[in-house]
Amino acid sequence: MKVTPVHLVAADFKVTVLELRNLMELRKTDAVTHIKDTYGDIYEICERLKTSPTDGILGTPAELDVRKSIFGQNFIPPKKPQTFLELVWEALQDMTLFILEVAAIISLGLAFYHPSGGSLAACPTSDSGSNEEEGTTDWIEGAAILLSVGCVVLVTAFNDWSKEKQFRGLQHRIESEQKFTVIRHGEVTQVPVADLVVGDIAQIKYGDLLPADGLLLQGHDLKIDESSLTGESDHVKKTLTKDPVLLSGTHIMEGSGKMVITAVGLNSQTGIILTLLGVGENKEKTKQKEHKKPIDSPDSVVVEDMPEASRNKTSDRRKSSKKEPLHKKEKSVLQAKLTRLAIQIGKAGLMMSVITVIILIVSFLLRNFVIHKYVWTAKCTAVYMQYIVRYFIIGVTILVVAVPEGLPLAVTISLAYSVKKMMKDNNLVRHLDACETMGNATAICSDKTGTLTMNRMTVVQAFFGGKHYTVIPTPDSIHSTILSYLCKGIAVNCAYTSKILAPEKEGGLPRHIGNKTECALLGFLMELKQDYEAERTKIPEEALYKVYTFNSDRKSMSTVLKNADGSYQMFSKGASEILLQKCSRILNAVGRPDLFTKQDNDYMIQNVIEPMASEGLRTICLAFKNFPAGYSEPMWDDENKILSDLTCIAIVGIEDPVRPEVPEAIRKCQKAGIVVRMVTGDNINTARAIAIKCGILQPGETSQCLNGKDFNRLIRNEKGEITQELIDKIWPSIRVLARSSPSDKYNLVQGIIDSKISVQRQVVAVTGDGTNDAPALKKADVGFAMGLAGTDVAKEASDIILTDDNFSSIVKAVMWGRNVYDSISKFLQFQLTVNVVAVVVAFTGACVTQNSPLKAVQMLWVNLIMDTFASLALATEKPTEALLKRKPYGRNKPLISRTMLKNILFHAFYQLVVIFVLLSVGEKLLDIENGRTAPMQSPPTQHYTIVFNTFVMMQIFNEINARKIHGERNVFEGIFTNTIFCCVTLGTLIVQILIVQIGGKPFSCTPLTLEQWLWSIFLGLGSLLWGQVIIGIPNSCLCCLKEVGEGPPAQMTETELAKDKSEIDYDERELSRSSQILWLRGLRRIQTQSKVVKAFRASAYDLRAATMEAVTSSKTI
Repeated sequence: MKVTPVHLVAADFKVTVLELRNLMELRKTDAVTHIKDTYGDIYEICERLKTSPTDGILGTPAELDVRKSIFGQNFIPPKKPQTFLELVWEALQDMTLFILEVAAIISLGLAFYHPSGGSLAACPTSDSGSNEEEGTTDWIEGAAILLSVGCVVLVTAFNDWSKEKQFRGLQHRIESEQKFTVIRHGEVTQVPVADLVVGDIAQIKYGDLLPADGLLLQGHDLKIDESSLTGESDHVKKTLTKDPVLLSGTHIMEGSGKMVITAVGLNSQTGIILTLLGVGENKEKTKQKEHKKPIDSPDSVVVEDMPEASRNKTSDRRKSSKKEPLHKKEKSVLQAKLTRLAIQIGKAGLMMSVITVIILIVSFLLRNFVIHKYVWTAKCTAVYMQYIVRYFIIGVTILVVAVPEGLPLAVTISLAYSVKKMMKDNNLVRHLDACETMGNATAICSDKTGTLTMNRMTVVQAFFGGKHYTVIPTPDSIHSTILSYLCKGIAVNCAYTSKILAPEKEGGLPRHIGNKTECALLGFLMELKQDYEAERTKIPEEALYKVYTFNSDRKSMSTVLKNADGSYQMFSKGASEILLQKCSRILNAVGRPDLFTKQDNDYMIQNVIEPMASEGLRTICLAFKNFPAGYSEPMWDDENKILSDLTCIAIVGIEDPVRPEVPEAIRKCQKAGIVVRMVTGDNINTARAIAIKCGILQPGETSQCLNGKDFNRLIRNEKGEITQELIDKIWPSIRVLARSSPSDKYNLVQGIIDSKISVQRQVVAVTGDGTNDAPALKKADVGFAMGLAGTDVAKEASDIILTDDNFSSIVKAVMWGRNVYDSISKFLQFQLTVNVVAVVVAFTGACVTQNSPLKAVQMLWVNLIMDTFASLALATEKPTEALLKRKPYGRNKPLISRTMLKNILFHAFYQLVVIFVLLSVGEKLLDIENGRTAPMQSPPTQHYTIVFNTFVMMQIFNEINARKIHGERNVFEGIFTNTIFCCVTLGTLIVQILIVQIGGKPFSCTPLTLEQWLWSIFLGLGSLLWGQVIIGIPNSCLCCLKEVGEGPPAQMTETELAKDKSEIDYDERELSRSSQILWLRGLRRIQTQSKVVKAFRASAYDLRAATMEAVTSSKTI
């Protein structure tokens, strides 16, 4: 085959981009016919693309530049991000902000509007004396409200914009690290996906997500899931003679092979579709991942990712749930609780607001028209309406004060901070709700290989020639025939991408490239002084006649060779107890086949396989079969017949040591109330031994170890259908599920999630690395994919990617998840204390004096600026090991516990007592002028300034109290490890000093003396002392306190989701008939308006998934 010339120019290529695009639009026999008629065969296309099917392109920088300039780059421009102004506009749509804006406009209008129909002099009221001058400063209130809106909008928009920018940078870095295997200049190498060019010869294998379009050059049992592009649910078998077209964005579900890349980037089929959708230009929001969409829904694409057998097994679940035609969608734990809390706060705030307005209006009417007997004349209507509108504004102000404005920012900061730190702990979070959901996990279903073990496999025992070797023997002690079978069988029946390379550093371990089990077998050959590379050179991959690739149903891999005399030879490797059952002969000490009976099989299992497995070794059987010449060619599709009558060569025991940090990590999980289960495809004895080493199985426990067959038998009724009642009988005691298929894993996960035998609904995390793990990963509350060993399909189905494939990283994810939950609870405890006090003070002041002691600008500082600071301080606490010493909160656990509610109410009581004492007798205690009797137009008084200053001091010191929410006495523990908290507290104090001392009339403040400052600080410090008193009050004495935010997450059917895209839950739906609905929706949006999910919505994974689903839907229509 012609090799690529050193100097390429455009004229050297005898095929155009348009021709290749037209070719890739053809399918199956149409493509085969077109290739034959136009080019002859695929090798001629390689010739025209100046590439070698065996050696690939040279890959020099100059050649790559030429190919990119002619055929394009393998890059699809991302969706155009929202501009800062668009984010500002989006933030302005919030209902609560809309209320604030209307209130500001009304307030400003009243300040500058003087009705012609009447005047205060002509329309007397009991308040005429003070209100005449009040109008000169009324505009400050409206301006303050507008300023508060501006602060919230700018903070929200800037936060979204900065997080989106950061994540795009992070996503770009991740994508630049994604690599694909190609052959260049005769050498197998991995290159970044973006560097793939037309003409590259790519090696493809099970689990790959194809990054470009291409034509098949060589395939072994290759099956592709093209549902994302074509909508076809069945896996498509790819062969050179029937369907050689491979499309970007599709998943390889089985097999392996090679392809020549014919279209990249915008010229690929995915690129063409994205161009039609307006990539980089559309403003349509990328569809976020549907949280935990049940895999058994009729329209679920992930079920299509399963092999036929797995799909049939999983379909049993569908039969057992026919009574539920519409599946339900659950909110995340924190989202559901925040929604409920918002509605409860909304009810309380709305009630206070309505009561205030009624009291003010009734008192105004009684005072003026009953007591003073004024007459309401037509010309005075406008004047009197001013009072009523002003009372309405006071009611709205109380409503606004009741809303925790800092909560969205606290959620945002906590999630963003955690995600950034989790990256350092080897957790790449793909879906933000998984971050906090992981903190509530009650069960983890973990893989064994690579997660609990080191995935550094070595053959340490072997059985061949009738002898069990506990130490690998020297080559001269093994018969040459056996060595020959071992060398040939392992070399050709392991993927050619699996190899062992020299160590990178002198004295280091050899590098294992590819499948780790196959690398262990290749290392076994090297230990026996056999050269597997020489065998592969003699039998190149192109010479393999047929390959039965490994999958979860076969539990084996077989390769067929065609000999020169027309005979065939097949080598197999796989699970020892399964493959041994298909053996009828075994090689003896001199390499001759002896009969292998059922008694021999039982002897091998009891005396070879089980002893190996009991030591935690993975046992692999190596076998072969000869098909003599002179007969008709075997029916290769009849696998049962082909994979029978085998001759056993050897049984090997492969050691994969447990990661040293895993036993301690599992102990932490168990102390934290999390049950760890091992789900593996290994032999049950191997799995049991590893589980004991890890600490999953404990002496004296009544835990079960089941294999897949027994599990399936126990969960099915007499009709063969899976029932929840049967699953409920066994899942609580299962700790190890061995020889399990992906459908077994899925059924176990769904059974645990759907179970109702425990008070709390189980929250399940699952790890997976294979393509067939995708259904279980998708079904789980949190799916962890392996970053090193995981397939692209598994990663796309996951919520979090473990970049080091280590179980201990999952424990860190639990810590961060619990920390997020606690951070939000800490902020709520602080924020609601502030709000309770502010609402009561504003309500009392409005009802008693028709004026609030805390002015509008002061409330701006307290309610917004301090909220922002507090969310920054309390949401950035670092997780500690103490988080793992308590049980999970659970889905039904209230967001505000009884301890938190006790703290909120008692601290609010202390603050209210202090404020009302200062208001009523403060002038006597501190020997200052009486602010209550000061005329409206007079300058700010020291009396009311001390009230405001003391209120802020109490909040600063109560912020320290809020660091602990479980009744801990030492509220200062770890305070200096949180630099942000210290800086925020100090910064708040400095700003407060500036406001009081130089703020003047805009802040309604007058400078205080040192003595007055010391009194304010002393009363603030009282919060810390009062906090110690509160801790001493047992919760059992406060049974009257009701926890807030309880109840399971609301569920919605797909029909309801279609009607209501805003995800209003059932609590809100019950109120939808009343006039409260707008306000409640506004509260609902406050909880989510600043969620970082918006900043993450443009991730490449989700963009690709959303685009593929959109295309599938359009094709279906």
